[in-house]
Amino acid sequence: MLQKCEGIIIRTTDYSETNKIVTIYTREWGKVGVMARGAKKPNSRLSSITQLFTHGYFLIQKGTGLGSLQQGELVTSMRSIGEDIFLTAYASYIVELTDKCTEDRKPNPYHFELLFQTLNYLNEGYDPDVLMNIYEMKMLNVLGLYPTLNQCSVCGSTDGHFSFSIREGGLICHRCLEKDPYHLKISQATVKLLRLFYYFDLSRLGNISVKPETKAELKKVISTYYDEYSGLHLKTKKFLSSMDQFRNLL
Repeated sequence: MLQKCEGIIIRTTDYSETNKIVTIYTREWGKVGVMARGAKKPNSRLSSITQLFTHGYFLIQKGTGLGSLQQGELVTSMRSIGEDIFLTAYASYIVELTDKCTEDRKPNPYHFELLFQTLNYLNEGYDPDVLMNIYEMKMLNVLGLYPTLNQCSVCGSTDGHFSFSIREGGLICHRCLEKDPYHLKISQATVKLLRLFYYFDLSRLGNISVKPETKAELKKVISTYYDEYSGLHLKTKKFLSSMDQFRNLL
C-alpha cells in the first residue's frame, strides 16, 4: 500500500552497491526505516532526496517489514548545514540523538516539529550551542529522565542560590550543599537557562545571547547528566567535542 508522509532523513546506511536503507523521522508515523533502491546511483531520482537532514514529502510502499521508498519531494534541503563542517557536526549529533532516543513507528507530532525547528534554526544561523542544549534538555523526557529544575531536589525550596547535583538529579540550594560534596557550582544565569531550555516552546526562540562562561557551565551540566543517566554513547558527540577543541585552536 502506497502512503505519503512528511519527514526528515535522520540516518542513511549503504546497502549493496546501489541501494540505501534510509531512516526517516516522520510527522505521521514516527521513526521508520525504508529501502531506497538505486539511491546511490548519481542519476537516481532518489539520490538527492535521501541525503541526511533532508526535509520532504515521501511516498512509501509500506509492508510488514522494511518499507520501500518510491519517490520524494524536497521541501527543505538544509543547504547551509551541508556546506559548513561545524554545522554538519551539530546536526549529525541532533539526528543521532533522535535516532537513539526514539522507538520505531511511535508517532509524536510534537517531537517531529521540535526536530524540524531545531534543524531549521541551525540552517538559518542561530547559535548552534544554544540549539543543541535546548534539544538535549527537551530529549530528557523522551529518555524517561525528569531533572528537578523548579526547586531544590533535596528540600524542595524554591528560593536561594542554586548549584546542580548530578547525584540528586537536579538543582540543589545553598542550604543543602553538604548533601552532595560533588555538586557543580553554576551561575544564576545558567540556572535560569537550564529551566528555560527545559520548559519553553522552541517556536518562540528569539536571538538568545549566551556568554562563553555560561555556555561552558551549561555544557558541563548537561553532558555530565547525560553521561550519568542516559546510557548513550554517541559517536557524533565525541566528534563534536573534538571539533570544539579544533575550533578553539583557530
